[in-house]
Amino acid sequence: MAEGLLHHVEIYVSDLEKSCSFWEWFLKELGYESFQKWDQGQSFKLGETYLVFVQAEEKYLDVPYHRCRPGLNHLAFHASSRERVDELTEMLREKGINILYEDQHPFASGPDYYAVYFEDPDRMKVEVVAP
Repeated sequence: MAEGLLHHVEIYVSDLEKSCSFWEWFLKELGYESFQKWDQGQSFKLGETYLVFVQAEEKYLDVPYHRCRPGLNHLAFHASSRERVDELTEMLREKGINILYEDQHPFASGPDYYAVYFEDPDRMKVEVVAP
């Protein structure tokens, strides 16, 4: 095990069922497998790293998530190629998922950065970038 690699990321969500439905298909596309599942959460694992989604308690749902507030801004994933970014982009569109920066896609971060940006059900930004 390489010291310093991420072990896991845990994200509290406003609607566990909706979030897991969104994340499950996407993460499986990237090679993740369902890892653990319980009443208030679900995790997905790839290699030694896993992502955990947990239902936030009702008392904490009064302020909705916003990626520009302190805390997590976005998750970025590697894609194997630009073609894979294009394939995932089409899948996102078919599912009706909002593509961010559509007018600049796939070069929203500049001419040397080929990526798709989109949002999860809580509007957390997700990025898939090609080498």
